[in-house]
Amino acid sequence: MLDAGQTQQETLLEVNNIEVIYNHVILVLKGVSLKVPKGGITALLGGNGAGKTTTLKAVSNLLHSERGEVTKGSITYRGEDIAERDPAELVKRGVIQVMEGRHCFEHLTVEENLMTGAYTRRDRGSAVGEDLEKVYSYFPRLKERRRSQAGYTSGGEQQMLAVGRALMSKPETILLDEPSMGLAPQLVEEIFGIVKDLNEKEGVTFLLAEQNTNVALRFANYGYILESGRVVMDGPAADLRENPDVKEFYLGMSDEGRKSFREVRSYRRRKRWLS
Repeated sequence: MLDAGQTQQETLLEVNNIEVIYNHVILVLKGVSLKVPKGGITALLGGNGAGKTTTLKAVSNLLHSERGEVTKGSITYRGEDIAERDPAELVKRGVIQVMEGRHCFEHLTVEENLMTGAYTRRDRGSAVGEDLEKVYSYFPRLKERRRSQAGYTSGGEQQMLAVGRALMSKPETILLDEPSMGLAPQLVEEIFGIVKDLNEKEGVTFLLAEQNTNVALRFANYGYILESGRVVMDGPAADLRENPDVKEFYLGMSDEGRKSFREVRSYRRRKRWLS
């Protein structure tokens, strides 16, 4: 687990001043920079359309399938430029993305889905079996449903399945996109609790994109807030939780108490953060 002081830890992933353009004309990211330290949980926060998913796909090299490309800046992992790496090669290096919306193989069973995560591994047999049992220890519900077709499982079970499948590849770093999307609050807490356990007990590093700022800042070590493709604020999660602007605009709180987002004028926020 990472302490609040990010600079004390080895940097695994570094995104330096990148710009991303879709269809050669649509500028989505505008100079985004961030660092992901080894052994930490780093949160990428912001509303819908802020650029969180695009940032993750820039790291995992999944932009080309959507006619997107990094046109400026650099992305390094363990000090090596990974801009031209094939996504499958990144998985072998220990970097794997859990996509928004879960994307399980609906016609396969839960266990068959999990086993697809081990496809790129060189070690086979007992090692894979041991890791499967470890996944089941973190997600006992998946063990109960192991013979069920994945398409007939609940949204929460499919999110667990997506994370479990990623674990089967023996990742060093997981890029986790919107893990709370469409889930009941109790399930959100359960998923984030498991993420915390995986971080602390298995040493998995996480970069997670999340709209639910409140829950993300409770479980993360460090956070970056994106707006309109730019990083407008970053800092240790504990500091962001107490920041007046974050309280007012993302947690719905101010010194006077809870506020409606309808009362918030975005130009005031940008004037303070971008001036």
